[in-house]
Amino acid sequence: MPYSFTIVLLFILFILANAVRVLREYERGVIFRLGRLVGAKGPGLILLIPMVDKMVKVSLRIIAMDVPPQDVITRDNVSVKVNAVVYFRVVQPEKAIVAVEDFLYATSQLAQTTLRSILGEAELDELLSAREKINNELQGILDKHTDPWGIKVSAVEVKHVDLPTEMQRAMAKQAEAERERRAKIISAQGEFQAAQKLSDAAEILSQHPAALHLRYLQTLQVVAAENNSTTLFPVPIDLFKPFLEGIKSLNKGTT
Repeated sequence: MPYSFTIVLLFILFILANAVRVLREYERGVIFRLGRLVGAKGPGLILLIPMVDKMVKVSLRIIAMDVPPQDVITRDNVSVKVNAVVYFRVVQPEKAIVAVEDFLYATSQLAQTTLRSILGEAELDELLSAREKINNELQGILDKHTDPWGIKVSAVEVKHVDLPTEMQRAMAKQAEAERERRAKIISAQGEFQAAQKLSDAAEILSQHPAALHLRYLQTLQVVAAENNSTTLFPVPIDLFKPFLEGIKSLNKGTT
């Protein structure tokens, strides 16, 4: 009698162990009853029919999937290596299990092929400067193709673009030449503005001769402050103009 009771007790424990499941808040259980889809249940305590029901756990948390480096030839025939990361989550557990065999593997392969396809249509400058536009385009295509699988792609980010050494040197030369061009333009603009200011100053001084004399005195003060042994005193030619006119008038009178 005790032996049979022990067998019955063990059988009951076995039934309960296979009938009771506890799912976390971020988990759902896709139930199959005799091979037919019943639906998704959870979270919390789940009761299954032993030997009849089968449950597959699915996580609803966001998954960050790394896309391995892909060899890409851009539209302007530059060979680069590009890797990315895809953020997605399961929104319909039934479709993620029934519609595709392995949604993680399928999403990874789709991300790799889409990355090569989209970047192959872009030029290198666009790949380096318009990163946000490319990310949005990748996200839209992946989200469209994974929607029948019950998966929502929230973001795609291109992480790193590995350029060939020759292209890096060429881009460095281009950047250096661009900086030199900007420096020359800025220097020319400075010379042009300085010439304009000097022209304005000359026009003002020509209208006010006394201002020119004051400018001479300021220059003398600056020169004297340098502790020089020789001092230059600028004398305006206008000071000699009355004497020159007097000499001319005397010469005319004597003739």
